[in-house]
Amino acid sequence: MRMIDENDLNAAVAANIIDRSNRPAREGPTKPARFDFSHIIWYAGALIIIGAMGLFTTLAFDAMGGKALTITALVYAAIATTLAHLLWHRPGLRVPAGLLIAVAVSMTPLAIFGVQASFDLWPTGFDEPGAYGAFYDWINASWVYMELGTIVVGFVALRFYPFPFTAAIIAIALWFLSMDLTPWIFGGDNWSWQIREDVSMWFGLALMIIAGAFDLRKWPAGDFAFWLHLCGIVAFWGGLTAHDSDSEVARAIYCLINIALVLLAVFLMRRVYAVFGAIGIACYLGYLADEVFANSLLFPIALSAVGLGIIGAGIFYFRRRSQIMTWLAANLPPALQRLRPVHARHLS
Repeated sequence: MRMIDENDLNAAVAANIIDRSNRPAREGPTKPARFDFSHIIWYAGALIIIGAMGLFTTLAFDAMGGKALTITALVYAAIATTLAHLLWHRPGLRVPAGLLIAVAVSMTPLAIFGVQASFDLWPTGFDEPGAYGAFYDWINASWVYMELGTIVVGFVALRFYPFPFTAAIIAIALWFLSMDLTPWIFGGDNWSWQIREDVSMWFGLALMIIAGAFDLRKWPAGDFAFWLHLCGIVAFWGGLTAHDSDSEVARAIYCLINIALVLLAVFLMRRVYAVFGAIGIACYLGYLADEVFANSLLFPIALSAVGLGIIGAGIFYFRRRSQIMTWLAANLPPALQRLRPVHARHLS
């Protein structure tokens, strides 16, 4: 008996005898785990390159001059983009390819800085900001062009190479932009750290809302919303926590906001909110132990009981997660149900 081969199948498809969609898919190469050891290595390598060309630039690097900085950035970006293009369509190598695209996008502020330094193109009314390495440390309105350029290049990169980590580069540039617009809006030195904290908090809240909007549909190219959620909660929680107040009511409200973040994590199925919410609650309890109940013998005992209760609640949630999700699906009003991310509704 002659075995049916690939040519026979192709002929049957051409004759409309069988549908190609009914053929069993060939087994391709095994995909790596969502975040296995190879992913860690790839991300570490990309972050080292980004850090080397940003956070860890030295005065000797700046001494190269503006034109040399721009050429260096363009060469780095060209090499990274070329390698990424070669890897993008290879099975199992989209992650390193996407990370190389993120590296290329991260070269944008350095390239723009070099152009501005060469031709003295700083925003009107603001001086040269100094060394490029200060871009990651100090608020300065002169960085605005660099941030706008990074955002534009990031969106162009997403158009051709949709990889979620590039959204993190864009989100960070947006956060920096919100900070650097502060002295521009309030005029030179007429701004305070309180204003900076407020801007960070409101920007983070806006980014969290945008991330929630991204979650309302499924993105075939990956979880873009994760990095927006992460950058948003860092900006929001950081600005919120940095606020200093002598009001006990304000501190209690801070604790309630962090409790709300933990509940939001359940609603959105985003663990990152639970992490920061738990840290915030711990900060508030630490304040109570250190200031309010410093001389109380019962407070540590009561706090330990609360901790055990939280652990117990976590165990309960872990064991009854599917039932809780089903209950939410059945009892949440339709308007709230529509606000839940696609992946959360799917789990329900």
